Formats: sequence, structure tokens, C-alpha cells
Amino acid sequence: MASTNKPTACLVLADGTVFYGMGFGATGQTTAELCFNTAMTGYQEIMTDPSYAGQIVTFTFPHIGNTGVTPEDDETAEPVASGMVVKWDPTLPSSWRSAERLEPWLAARGRIGIGGIDTRRLTRAIRQQGAPHVALAHDLDGNFDVEKLVAAARGFAGLEGVDLAKEVTCAQSYRWDEMRWAWPDGFARQTDATYKVVAIDYGAKRNILRCLASAGCDVTVLPATATAADVLAHSPDGVFLSNGPGDPAATGVYAVPMIKDILAKDLPVFGICLGHQMLALALGAKTIKMNHGHHGANHPVKDNDTGKVEITSMNHGFTVDAQTLPAGVRETHRSLFDGSNCGIAVDGKPVFSVQYHPEASPGPMDSYYLFERFAAAMAARAGITA
Repeated sequence: MASTNKPTACLVLADGTVFYGMGFGATGQTTAELCFNTAMTGYQEIMTDPSYAGQIVTFTFPHIGNTGVTPEDDETAEPVASGMVVKWDPTLPSSWRSAERLEPWLAARGRIGIGGIDTRRLTRAIRQQGAPHVALAHDLDGNFDVEKLVAAARGFAGLEGVDLAKEVTCAQSYRWDEMRWAWPDGFARQTDATYKVVAIDYGAKRNILRCLASAGCDVTVLPATATAADVLAHSPDGVFLSNGPGDPAATGVYAVPMIKDILAKDLPVFGICLGHQMLALALGAKTIKMNHGHHGANHPVKDNDTGKVEITSMNHGFTVDAQTLPAGVRETHRSLFDGSNCGIAVDGKPVFSVQYHPEASPGPMDSYYLFERFAAAMAARAGITA
């Protein structure tokens, strides 16, 4: 039995910095890019968000694990983030919705956690130096070969130039009809859809699909590698481009030609996160890697058209370079944290996208209008009146 005073987990940065703590979840070792997330709730949604593929998440809020986990909050079938770093060891859950504790949930799914870390110090390092490559190890006996862990961190290839969408996308197409959760019945089914939507799965979160269904959409989800012919075979009223992980330029090798073909058909197109970046690339803009990205549920974004400010949820390490937007494509939203691009639209066409996550409800309803805007664009094209 390991001593309770001896560290059982170790986080090593590629520059040689070492953090010792108490491990939970699975044992073993993993390498990834390290980011931090400032959200006060939603750790389960974060861990199961496919956009976090290839990343370990440092949670700046200390009370992680306090609400347990429930299958209703999974954004995909299994956790995708490689691991988690927290200030305090997870406590017993205190929520009527909890179905399981966080620690065994992580262990059963092969994900490592480390507690007892000075997350403020770690967050400052990420802000100042950029998202580092790290190795995270959990050993019940507390035996660590730090030199090998440093070498593993330095050997991590990083996310630039890497297409991760292919790793998290669905293997085959499927239909989606589950709508947003509502008291007291939970998730209802869409039985009277008005619009046929094809959603391209670059790593789609379930709640995005639920929002589409709640907006009156009959949703068919296609893999990230779907061609324009695959999309058009479903005779959609609109096309949705989902969130996802990795370098947008790498995913764009096969995604951009498909999107260009779809744009030529004058269909309504709506993109979120990686889908926003894919649309921007298809329109001729460029994307760049951010220093430490945006990860949190408290990001203020200004709508340039209305002047309103939305409190948004974000998770991205790359961004669209607004200086490269071509004529006819305007910036619709902008981050009030750093001025980075958060939305675009094509002049005179029902084509738009945002960098943030309107389905994540941080406002809590600040950004749901985007799904309604997409539905309205499909209605206008079909000549449907409200």
C-alpha cells in the first residue's frame, strides 16, 4: 500500500519543470499538450469534449469532482482529453444528479488525474510560455523516472500540423433526434422536424446536435471525410460544420474542397469552433496557433452587428486570422479578452460561423439565437413562413 504522504503522480514539462501530487483515476503515463480551463462547472463535459484530443486540462477552479459524474453530461461516449490536473483532490460528490464518483469513472476509462498541484503557478507558466508539452504519470508506489518523463514530454509531436479530426469522428453516418434537456422529462425526441440538416462530424459534441434538433432539424451526421457528393445525396436544407480538435490547416486538406463545393450550391452553412475555422479556410482566410488558446466558460464576445456582448464558452488553440479575411467576408464577432476573431459571415449569403460554443449555455442562453438564425436561413431558402 502506498504511503499517503508520498506523491503518487508526477507532471513533467518539456523544460524540465516537475510537479508532484497525488494521483487518481487510471495509473500509467501519457503525453500531451497542457492547457488550462477557467470554467467553474462542467468538468465532465470538458473531459468528454472531442476538441480536447491531444490535451491535458488544468482546471483553475479547485472544486473538481464535487458533483460527481452522470451519463447525461457526456459529450461523447468516452473521455477524449488525455488527463486532468487539479488543485485539490476530488471530494465526495454532492449532487442529486451524481451517478458515480469522478475517480473510478476516470480509472475505468483510462484517464489519469493529478491533485495537489499549484494550479495558479501552472496557469501563469502556460500564459507566459505558451501551452507546453508535458508527460503525466500515475504510479501507486510513487516511483518515477523523471529523466524519461522529460524525454517523453520533449518527444511529444505537438498539435501543429496534426489532423486529429479523423481520430475522433464517427466511423459511419447516423441520425440524431435527441433534443435539449428540459425539466422534468429530460431529453425529448424530435418528432416533427422542419429542416433536413447534414452535420459534418469533426468531433461533434452531443449538445450541439441536441440544439440543432431543438431548432427543428432532422439531423444526419456524416464523418469528417465526407465528400460534397456524400452530403448532397441527403438533399439537405442546410449543412452544419462541427467543432473538433487539432490543426485546422491539416484537417482542411480534405475538408476545404468539400466545403467549397457545398458553398457553390448556395445552401445555408453554419459552423462552430473547428467548423468555423474550416469555413474560414474554404473562404480563403488563414488560421494561426495561439499562445495558450481560449478555454473556459466566461469569455466575453462582442457581436459587431448589434453591439451586444455575449458571455461564451470557448475551447480552441488555433484562431482565424482576421487580417486574412477576403472581400465579401466580414468579422461578426470579436473576443473582448484579446481581440481575436470569434465569428464570420459571407455578405449576402446564409453562411456564417462562430469560434465559441453557443450550445454550452454559459450565458446561459446568450448565444442560442445562432441555431435559430440557422433555422431561419433554411426557412427563407425553402420559402417557409413562421
